[in-house]
Amino acid sequence: MSEVQEQIQRHIDTLVGTGAETGVQVAVYQDGALIVDAVAGTADLATGRPVTSGTPIFSFSTGKNVAATLAHLLVARGFLDYDSPVTDLWPEFGVHGKATATLRHVLTHTVGLPAMPREVTPRELPDWSRVCASLAAAEPRWRPGTAVGYHSYTFGYLVGELARRATGRPMGELLREWITEPLGIEGQLYFAAPKESLPELARLEQQAGQWPAGPDDGDVILAPWENQPSADFGNNGEILRADIPSVGIATAHGLAAMFNAVLQGKLVDSARLAELSALAFEGVDQVFGTPARMALGFPIGRMGAPAEENSVAFGWPGGGGSYAYADPARGVAFALTKNRLVPNFDTALSVTTILADHLAGTR
Repeated sequence: MSEVQEQIQRHIDTLVGTGAETGVQVAVYQDGALIVDAVAGTADLATGRPVTSGTPIFSFSTGKNVAATLAHLLVARGFLDYDSPVTDLWPEFGVHGKATATLRHVLTHTVGLPAMPREVTPRELPDWSRVCASLAAAEPRWRPGTAVGYHSYTFGYLVGELARRATGRPMGELLREWITEPLGIEGQLYFAAPKESLPELARLEQQAGQWPAGPDDGDVILAPWENQPSADFGNNGEILRADIPSVGIATAHGLAAMFNAVLQGKLVDSARLAELSALAFEGVDQVFGTPARMALGFPIGRMGAPAEENSVAFGWPGGGGSYAYADPARGVAFALTKNRLVPNFDTALSVTTILADHLAGTR
């Protein structure tokens, strides 16, 4: 067992032992080698079933990493172009000033559709055609490309509908054919989980206590269900079986293996990696009011990294505390998944700090 594997394993064992976490997975690749594959705790408190490195966990927006990666594969394979208008494939999307929107705008969260139209609730999410029709008819909050704002659930449908129109296939099929089967990680990354796999998934639980309240004024953009993770949502069989590419079901190993394949040139070449990880838009996030630095499909900067690191890592966290990123400068692909939903990223930050200290000591 390597030193960093032992340190991270001991740390997550302690988190579970003290009751801070229920089940945790951590996987790290460095320069193509798996250096951490640590698990601790319970996948389902009702049965006592343990978490293994192969236990898929519904991890909310950490799934955006997979959808964004698929978008780059669509470009690399000639199905899409970053700067082609969305309306080339989806003509009805062009109403209300959205005719100038491109895939680049979708990937940088600058299309202007951060929130689902209010007629779309979690009940409608499995109805792909209905959701996409609502998005096509929606009026943007800003002119595409002029501002950035986190596209919570709309992101995956925008990417996915372009993918469907370009290839004739849903994102779940493309994920299986282009990523999980070639990388040998079948059963570790899903948008739509097969019904027979549902008993293998971890069960989410909601941490008791006070979660941050959203704004109580009329300026709130995201609906509560778009802004705050819910164990009931993530344990719902209909949601788990639906193609919803803004969220995802994953193991930490599956996410880290995907990002490692990106860094190692197995999914995209070096020129594509440089393009997808470069700064593409910078501004104040119109949803959260925080600074945003966006690459094509990902936020730039390792969460919790000190300013002097000048982090060029890219990757999405997920509501409830999961996180995955790729760091081209250090050759690192990292993922942490967990089944207790909490209103912070303390566990991910503590684990990435252990990893950063290890990397600093090996340079």
